[in-house]
Amino acid sequence: MKKLIQLFLVIALVSALLLYAISKLNSSQGFTSSNTLTIYNWGDYIDADLIDRFEEETGIKVIYETFDSNEAMMTKIEQGGTTYDIAIPSEYMIDKMRQEDLLVPLDHSKLPNLKNIDQRFIDLPFDPGNKYSVPYFWGTVGIVYNSKMLGGKKITAWADLWDKDLKNEILLTDGAREVMGMGLNSLNYSLNDTDEAHLQEAKIKLDALTPNIKAIVGDESRMLLEAQEAAIGLVWSGVASEIMAENEDLEYVVPEEGSNLWFDNMVIPRTTKNVDAAHQFINFMLDPEVAAQNAEYVSYSTPNKEALKYMPEEVVKDERFYPSPELTEKLEVYENLGKKNLARYNELFLEFKMHRK
Repeated sequence: MKKLIQLFLVIALVSALLLYAISKLNSSQGFTSSNTLTIYNWGDYIDADLIDRFEEETGIKVIYETFDSNEAMMTKIEQGGTTYDIAIPSEYMIDKMRQEDLLVPLDHSKLPNLKNIDQRFIDLPFDPGNKYSVPYFWGTVGIVYNSKMLGGKKITAWADLWDKDLKNEILLTDGAREVMGMGLNSLNYSLNDTDEAHLQEAKIKLDALTPNIKAIVGDESRMLLEAQEAAIGLVWSGVASEIMAENEDLEYVVPEEGSNLWFDNMVIPRTTKNVDAAHQFINFMLDPEVAAQNAEYVSYSTPNKEALKYMPEEVVKDERFYPSPELTEKLEVYENLGKKNLARYNELFLEFKMHRK
């Protein structure tokens, strides 16, 4: 035990010395908390050229780190060991983070470009008045399908997926909210429903879909759909846009029963050490030309209505990815269900996956 304690102390000392050395190195290069901005974002979710441009225009050094889930991002910020000045969580997580006092209120006077955001995407329930967040990208959850592989068959609704002719043709994303939401929507229930009878009904309905499911996967769905290993996928609109660019036989539809309208927003976490630079970056990303360039690189829909003027007409007029206000009014944003209800969703989703086996 004594040797173990000594080893721990040595490791702690070495770690402290390394952190000190890195700090001194950054200082010698002119990088301090006053002119450094640390961004925490999803992988490949920004045009790197825009980071270079921001650094050149402001003299602020950007450190860019990535996460692969909202939950991982929130855990890291809760722990507080790393300084993050900007994070880009999804809507339900923003609601949770503000309730947990993990976000810094925004100073709207430092965000003059906020006026460029489409009013449809302002003052939503997960952040009333946009006190803590600013829209970054938005989109839908829907169905991408290969019309050629399906012999010209069209898909317009969740209900179509239960067709017996679609045996072993469907890829589902490995997400409880997405899959349970699909089950609930297929029964014309809200994708935020917490009624136990409705949840059980949705789970039974999903069990009946099992013969048509080829796999429940993560990011590999893109490759599988592009390679025509499956004809149908439950995907986010941005993913659909990317893979459709690689395969002209693919189509994307938002099911007529309804679906999810999602948002990823920019926030300033409590871990920040450079609030001014964070506001500068957010305002920079809200510039119409910057937002347009970023949207073309990422292939997701921009909430910046002024940016649409700088984008190809065929892109902004494509209602699959820029749906009309009439359609978006029918869609639902994921609500923060709370720990108990979210645990129930996860439990039922796990039971569904086990049922397949």
